[in-house]
Amino acid sequence: MSLPKIIAILWVIWGLVHTLAGVIVLSSDASGGFQAIADAVAPELLQAEYHPAAAGILNQHGWNLGWFGVATCIGGVLIWRGNRTALWVTAMVGGLADLGYFFFLDLPGFVHFFPGTVMTLVSGSAILLSLLQWRRTDPSEQGAAKG
Repeated sequence: MSLPKIIAILWVIWGLVHTLAGVIVLSSDASGGFQAIADAVAPELLQAEYHPAAAGILNQHGWNLGWFGVATCIGGVLIWRGNRTALWVTAMVGGLADLGYFFFLDLPGFVHFFPGTVMTLVSGSAILLSLLQWRRTDPSEQGAAKG
C-alpha cells in the first residue's frame, strides 16, 4: 500500500471518530457531553445543573469536533487521490485540533488512553507521514492539477 493511502486511511479514521464525538456531544445534555469528553473523570463529578451558557460552549465544541472530523475525512479522500496540498491542509486542521486536546485533556489525565490518546497518536502519525510524503513528491506531479 502506498504512503498517501496510509495517510488517507489514518485521517479518515481520525475524522470519523471526531465526527461521531461531535454528534455525541451535540446530542447530549451538558453533563453527558462533559462525561463523554472527560471519560477518565468519575461521571458523578461532572453531573450538575450547568448554566445554559456552559451548554452553549459545549455545543460549540461539539460543532467543532464535527467539522474537524468532516474536513479531515474530505482531506483523506483528496490525499488518497494524490492531492499534495491536502497533505498539509489536513495535517493543519487535524493537528491543531488535536494539539488543544493533548494539552488540555490528555496531559492533565482527564481522558482514557482509548480512544482519545490513540487518536492523538493516529493524527501525529498522519502528520509525520504527510511531512515525509510532502518531501518525496514533486509539486509538478500534484494530484489536484489533474482534477
